[in-house]
Amino acid sequence: MNVIETRELGKTYGQTRALHDCNLAIPDRHMVALVGPNGAGKTTLLNLTVGLALPTAGEITVLGGRRAGSLAALDGIAFVAQNAPLYRNLSAAELIHETRNLNRRFDERYATRRLDELAIPLKRKAGTLSGGQQAQLALTLALARRPRLLVLDEPMASLDPIARDDFMTTVLRAVVEDGVSVVLSSHVLAELERVADYLVVVSHGGIQVAGEVEELLAAHRTLTGPASGSEQYARGWDVVHATTAGQQAQLLVRTGHPSEPVPPGWNTRAVTLEELTMAYLREPGTAATPSSANRWDEATEVTR
Repeated sequence: MNVIETRELGKTYGQTRALHDCNLAIPDRHMVALVGPNGAGKTTLLNLTVGLALPTAGEITVLGGRRAGSLAALDGIAFVAQNAPLYRNLSAAELIHETRNLNRRFDERYATRRLDELAIPLKRKAGTLSGGQQAQLALTLALARRPRLLVLDEPMASLDPIARDDFMTTVLRAVVEDGVSVVLSSHVLAELERVADYLVVVSHGGIQVAGEVEELLAAHRTLTGPASGSEQYARGWDVVHATTAGQQAQLLVRTGHPSEPVPPGWNTRAVTLEELTMAYLREPGTAATPSSANRWDEATEVTR
């Protein structure tokens, strides 16, 4: 089952194309890292997923084919937006009560127990809690709905390192213990590398790369060799991104198999998730193929 599936999905706001030609199929039971620069279309994609926006082109379904935004879909999705928006003048207990009344399924016992474990007072107003406590309260309300898909849009942007770690520990526990699928939008690549097993890179309103992290890493590698021969060797490789520094060149390439022969005088190594992500962010829509090696000069950054 795919928890999110899109076909030629597009969204425009006035004259601005926020998302276009988006084709995506994310299988369930994954921790998905959604990565992209500001204005890339990440939040638009998440809003379409949870039904806060309607597509202007194509279609999007969730949870095995349910129309995004439908009652059947909303019953199975929980959403925590950036800065964990809460009614600041309501206490934690009042927020639990209101959330229970607004949802057909809500585990009040779980929510109360979890806040007790986190030492978050039920009588404290949300606006008086620390940033970390507010984030945990918002996450607790979301998980108490017992979702099949949890969507997180930069929920940890304002948290300190300890609060971030506590937040992610809770999310990972939900994945492992309850089988919840998670889509997490974040700018912190090192953090995502630690937890994500599925990657989606969005840039300029389009999907640049998507897939299982292990498979993506196995299908890419870094070549390092003399800059003088880099253009020649680039023609034989599917280059995603290239850089030169003095007499040395570095190519991040797609490869059919890790054991493919390396050009003489060149070294190869595996790529990290951060390197892979940055390469696709730097070269959106221009990943080279053997037939398009003439883009080598355009794709090369020269450091003097």
